[in-house]
Amino acid sequence: MGYMRSGSLSPPSIPFNRPYLTGNEMEYVAQVVRSGAIAGDGPYTKRCARLLEEKFAIRKVLMTPSCTAALEMAALLCEIGPGDEVIMPSYTFVSTANAFARAGARPVFVEIRPDTMTMDSSLVEAAITPRTRAIVPVVYAGVGCDMDEVMDIARRRGLRVIEDAAQGVNALDRGRAYGSIGDLGTYSFHDTKNLVCGEGGALCINDPELIEKAEIIRDKGTNRAKFFRGEVDKYTWVDIGSSYIPSEIACAFLAAQIEAMDDIRTRRVRLDRTYRDLLGPLEAAGLLRLPVIPEGVQCHHRTFFVILNDAATRDELIDFLRDHGVSATFHFVPLHSSPMGRRFGYEPGDLPITEEMAARLLRPPSFLDMSDDDLARVADLVTTFLLRRRAGSASSLAVGMEAVVGSGVS
Repeated sequence: MGYMRSGSLSPPSIPFNRPYLTGNEMEYVAQVVRSGAIAGDGPYTKRCARLLEEKFAIRKVLMTPSCTAALEMAALLCEIGPGDEVIMPSYTFVSTANAFARAGARPVFVEIRPDTMTMDSSLVEAAITPRTRAIVPVVYAGVGCDMDEVMDIARRRGLRVIEDAAQGVNALDRGRAYGSIGDLGTYSFHDTKNLVCGEGGALCINDPELIEKAEIIRDKGTNRAKFFRGEVDKYTWVDIGSSYIPSEIACAFLAAQIEAMDDIRTRRVRLDRTYRDLLGPLEAAGLLRLPVIPEGVQCHHRTFFVILNDAATRDELIDFLRDHGVSATFHFVPLHSSPMGRRFGYEPGDLPITEEMAARLLRPPSFLDMSDDDLARVADLVTTFLLRRRAGSASSLAVGMEAVVGSGVS
């Protein structure tokens, strides 16, 4: 959630993102079109779900049109309603809060850790009130919070855990896939993610008691899934639900991506390593900070980011890169400081760590078919800007000291 600064209308020579194609997408999509069965829950929808279940040891996966839809299903499954509270970080996409706010619940925002940009799990228990119903940890750039601590708190306090793993597909925490740890998990396949189909998502169900209800909610409140399995002789309206089934065309495209997920992660690891090698000297010089990967986390490097020393440096660097044909951006505007956040009683300044880190984070281009020359160009521009800025600051300090000495002030 954010914006790009205004500037030249000419396209950048290095865009921020370009979706990666494996080579099988068009063949699979053509098969669906030729079959004439383009609605949801066809062979490719089922293949995507099965591949994710098997790869990540998830009890049941239901494909959805988006991660937003999966989060909305999670709110319905957990019977979140008016007066309830749901704990989550403020540094996240709007869908994390929207899914519960639209059900009448209040998002309770907690601080993030400055090293990982994820929810500080040590602050969760203090945020719990008698109205708390669920905890929603969010994966950022392939790294989650301390899920062991979150799960321990939830079990002791009788709360549901819903993982917003939109940025966590094929990333692991101590050998466990994000999305497979909580009661429920949600995935995104938006075209900015590692695995894409334009718009798409999935609901991961790890509590078997929620599976049947999830199928009903997903299919407009009907028991049609039972009908297709031959468990009832007709289907009908049995509960509240909506249309949360994705197009078979989108899932055909996605199947090609999921089949290549390990190759995609390998490529992203290489991209991350190259950026770290190129920008490492700047971190050593104290001019920026590179992403921190905690021990036990197998990151999929969904996005690359750097933390600058202050907000002004970050904003000016975005402009500098744009002026040199490179599209870079920040990321989320903290939700507590948004107009909707204020409607829930929050004010800017309530979460100072979140606000500071959000203001200092910059994302350079990090798409899979970036060439070595592209990566080197981005790194060279970042290096040039930061070294010039440091030199300018040193020069200004020297001039100021000369003025002080010349005035006789001690």
